[in-house]
Amino acid sequence: MKEKKGIIFTGAIVGIIAVLLVKFGNPKNMGFCIACFLRDISGALGFHRAAVVQYLRPEVMGLVLGAFLMAFSNKEFSARGGSSPMIRFTLGAIVMIGALVFLGCPLRMVLRIAGGDLNAIIGLVGFIVGIGLGILFLNKGFNLKRSYRLPKAEGLVFPVINILLVGLLIAAPAFIFFSEKGPGAMHAPIFMALGAGLVVGILAQRTRLCMVGGIRDMILFKDSYLISGFLAVIVFALIGNVSMGYFKIGFDAQPVAHSDGLWNFLGMVLTGLGSILLGGCPLRQLILAGEGNTDSVITVMGMIVGAAIAHNFSLASSPKGPSPNGQIATIVCFIIVALIGYFNSEMLVKKEKGDVTNV
Repeated sequence: MKEKKGIIFTGAIVGIIAVLLVKFGNPKNMGFCIACFLRDISGALGFHRAAVVQYLRPEVMGLVLGAFLMAFSNKEFSARGGSSPMIRFTLGAIVMIGALVFLGCPLRMVLRIAGGDLNAIIGLVGFIVGIGLGILFLNKGFNLKRSYRLPKAEGLVFPVINILLVGLLIAAPAFIFFSEKGPGAMHAPIFMALGAGLVVGILAQRTRLCMVGGIRDMILFKDSYLISGFLAVIVFALIGNVSMGYFKIGFDAQPVAHSDGLWNFLGMVLTGLGSILLGGCPLRQLILAGEGNTDSVITVMGMIVGAAIAHNFSLASSPKGPSPNGQIATIVCFIIVALIGYFNSEMLVKKEKGDVTNV
């Protein structure tokens, strides 16, 4: 119970901070959204030209640097990598595409539920289904092979990049793109958002907060530790939304959301499935990247490129609904993930070894 108090406290702080970030400028039900924020960063760096979603979100830099500082101070910082980098990059891009079809990562899904968005409950059902499908692959021996210890400098590169991004945000040079309208133009003050990210990064690093891990552990082991944080985010964000007057229950006219149930469901099935094969949700990937895990850095890079692909090729949904291109891409991504799951299954390896032995 003592351990649970820590992750419940973390979930509570995340929920409260998310509502406060909305009060001070972030879009409603988007106090924290890893997919949305990485998409905005992708646009700010010029990887896509969707003018309404371009901004260097300091919450992301704060998450990475908070996790780095905590890991380093506790001598937990360890540079590791080399585990199927191209597959991780591909899965990262696919997770991002699924999230942008739904319009939010698992963390935003929870915050949307806390804001009264019933579309996000359909997304949650899809998310659980996706995790269940991923568990089927895990039970067949799916793995992305071992990682290797690397020189410490390798693990320091990503935190340093995030420090540079903070510098670019403050300096605002002409070659960085900033939205003048739309969600990208809605943001809390820089140092407030950076501080919020630092706090959440520190707490998430200590408690291993992960949306995917919570449901996975509950299904596989009946372990409620991680899911306690998941539930705490909902409860405290709900309390905050009600107190601030942001709570609005229903399917229609929800902020930065659409009401197409099928594609809300399928988008989050894809996100849940891809995330469990990666070993963690987008939030967890950022925390691991801050700890020196270059496999997670590759995954985050895949997400940033996935966001660029989603907007450059009109795959991302809008409040009007999913795009035809996004629907086709979602189906294609399911096929790709199924192939990745199959060809990285130990069951397949054993079968191939058996065939060789028989010859």
